Amino acid sequence: MTAIMTEPELTTPPPRTTVRLARTMAVTSGKGGVGKTFFTANLAAALSRQGLKVLVLDADLGLANLDVVLNLYPKITLHDVFTGKAQLEEAILPAPGGFSVLLAGSGLVEYSRLTGEVREQLLKVIEAVTPRFDVLLLDTGAGISDVVLFALSLAHEIIVVATPEPTSMTDAYATIKVLAAQQGREQLHLVVNQVGRPGEGRSICQQLQLVVDRFVQTPAGLSPKLNLLGDILSDNCVREAVRKRSLLLELHPGSPASMGVVQIATRLNSGR
Repeated sequence: MTAIMTEPELTTPPPRTTVRLARTMAVTSGKGGVGKTFFTANLAAALSRQGLKVLVLDADLGLANLDVVLNLYPKITLHDVFTGKAQLEEAILPAPGGFSVLLAGSGLVEYSRLTGEVREQLLKVIEAVTPRFDVLLLDTGAGISDVVLFALSLAHEIIVVATPEPTSMTDAYATIKVLAAQQGREQLHLVVNQVGRPGEGRSICQQLQLVVDRFVQTPAGLSPKLNLLGDILSDNCVREAVRKRSLLLELHPGSPASMGVVQIATRLNSGR
């Protein structure tokens, strides 16, 4: 009796599912008082209006003030997540402007230094939230402390916020120099806030680039390139929004400063 040979059935493997992670951008500054956190909050609102799901993580651990800018009074913060007192989902809150926030809480001295525990907890949080959002904005502290530099190292892109004041530009240059030397950053975004006239940011960026080209190099021997996202005009509407703890885009959506933020969001979104 002859056995009948049959070809094995070909089975199609299941399609691979790829998880798209959030585009992670850190917003930083060389010095405080340049409007970094206020800019970050309004940038998040502008990106949300363009159809993106945005989370702002307050990475200014220990000296956070994003809650003040947004007039929020959180009962649960990153501190509660880090200590196991609350789940991460409980700490993610809706914010005015259509985006979400993860607030750090202020006055927590234990987070002012980069310990192994802080590093591990922050990494764990970012790994958990990136699959759930289109954009993750890290609002870091000012300066170049170890906590700030670690938060910056977690971002795909870095936005440096500065003003035309000489002290701000000097500190922005110092930040760029450290990021190039320690993290090998070959490209950085620049936002010039509180300019006196349209286009002033371009000339400032060009001047800063000349200095960077001359004195700053990455370990690979390259000078980082500064990408000017835009400038934001000095605007009395900003002072009113800060005083009222409101988003500028909601209080004065047609103001010159609001339009500057929207243009920056559009440039970032078109580069996705």
